[in-house]
Amino acid sequence: MLIGCPKEIKNHEYRVGLTPASVRELSSRGHQVLVQAGAGAAIGLRDEQYVAAGAAIEADAARIFAKADMIVKVKEPQPQECAMLREGQILYTYLHLAPDPEQTAALVKSGAICIAYETVTGVGGGLPLLAPMSEVAGRMSIQAGAAHLEKSKGGMGILLGGVPGVAPGHVVILGAGVVGTHALQMAVGLGARVTVLDKNVDRLRQLDLVFGNRICTQYSNVASVEEAVLSADLVIGGVLIPGAAAPKLVTRSMVARMKQGAVVVDVAIDQGGCFETSHATTHADPTFLVDGVVHYCVANMPGAVARTSTFALNNATIGHAVALADKGWKQALIDNPHLCAGLNVARGHVTYEAVARDLGYEYVPAEALFD
Repeated sequence: MLIGCPKEIKNHEYRVGLTPASVRELSSRGHQVLVQAGAGAAIGLRDEQYVAAGAAIEADAARIFAKADMIVKVKEPQPQECAMLREGQILYTYLHLAPDPEQTAALVKSGAICIAYETVTGVGGGLPLLAPMSEVAGRMSIQAGAAHLEKSKGGMGILLGGVPGVAPGHVVILGAGVVGTHALQMAVGLGARVTVLDKNVDRLRQLDLVFGNRICTQYSNVASVEEAVLSADLVIGGVLIPGAAAPKLVTRSMVARMKQGAVVVDVAIDQGGCFETSHATTHADPTFLVDGVVHYCVANMPGAVARTSTFALNNATIGHAVALADKGWKQALIDNPHLCAGLNVARGHVTYEAVARDLGYEYVPAEALFD
């Protein structure tokens, strides 16, 4: 198979879909790999390293899209990239379609086979291709939140961990999944006062056993979310419904009653966000104010630590990339129901039920396309 890896073009996106090690893995199995010139340069991955691993370097993204049987990326294709996709071509990347009707329509129109990292499931449960970026984003959320609590960044001017004689900041974490757990670890490490909310009592029990009286766990409902958010200095939104739009847990009226200079970091923004006041921002212009509350809603947070993120992502994605290249998309999906769960759009149909429901498409099961 001929596999293409174009340079990412989203604002301040420096990650790359394939590392030289991943290229070597594919080329050692007889596959050809085309990498766009400079695709990994921003994170220290030179073209010569890709060539040494077996890739050919192509100057132009359009030529990669025109030649490749499979495109491997990191972020969702931008409009000009969607226009270059063709019928039957495999696209293997993050998609986050539920809050993005324009991208969904473009992918349906293309006829391409679109496999989303974020809905591929794991043998033991969970979302193993989303997990590494959720780990990064969870840790970064505290880093970003702490920075924006500084007065010069628009915050109320508090040090998250406090100092002797001065109380630490209060961090509220909505969701005790991968994002929430990693945010929790960082917040506790900084010495903040931490409250984590979730509907999964077993998960809260696990966190309580690990962290003990260093954290407060609460069952998530409208009343407990409101109480926690109104007392918070920093709120982390880390809720996820796989493939679907994130639930709006924090309403506009709650935000209006939060502390002036408080910060919210909406890690769920890729799926539409869990704050009613959220809209996606970029690393170039990461925040905005609503009722005196700083909103940090960068849709590709891990792109800021692109080298760490790239290697973590490739560790998770390369196995399925090899399967798709070795077997072709149909056989790879037939053989592995967990990879099949990643198929979101194929041959002009929406094949992921939550996306079809949220965006008003007819749902066509992946299995219907295997004949």
